Amino acid sequence: MRTMNKYIILLCCIAGLTSCVKQKLELEYTSQETKIDSYVTKTLKDPMTVTYSNGSTRLTLKAGTGEPLDKDGAVSFYYAGYVFNGSISAGNMFVTNHQETAEKAKWDLTDADYSIYETDLTDARLLEGVRNGLEGVRTGEECEILFTGKYGFGNSAFGIIPANSALAFKIWVVGVSND
Repeated sequence: MRTMNKYIILLCCIAGLTSCVKQKLELEYTSQETKIDSYVTKTLKDPMTVTYSNGSTRLTLKAGTGEPLDKDGAVSFYYAGYVFNGSISAGNMFVTNHQETAEKAKWDLTDADYSIYETDLTDARLLEGVRNGLEGVRTGEECEILFTGKYGFGNSAFGIIPANSALAFKIWVVGVSND
């Protein structure tokens, strides 16, 4: 009976710690959402627009034309990815296929690939935050897609990106197809 009580106490402690970790993570995501909202408020100027989609915030800097990208459509684009800590700058960029952005950031890559990225929104390799933010973009649109770590890499660190990091992507849409 005594051993059983020890196990029950141990299980209660583990459950309590798990609850605390989840609560801390939710507070972190709430803080990230506040930083995203603050950034959007500071950045938003006419004729920019903001679109909220399942945890992603898309700030359209330059409107596109044509049909909006459907949830199962295909899109081609250039991008730059940033760990978002309240701002977007060359210092927190971790990836790009946009040559001008790489040059401005003074990235000196020996095997740089500035090819257009082509995918469809059903591609499981897309981060959930990027997928949610891309839905509705149009050809020629330039935008920033921001989202909390919940919709990024979550509890997993990825290369130089810390676990649970909020992310931002600058996107230059080249084409949209809903066929």
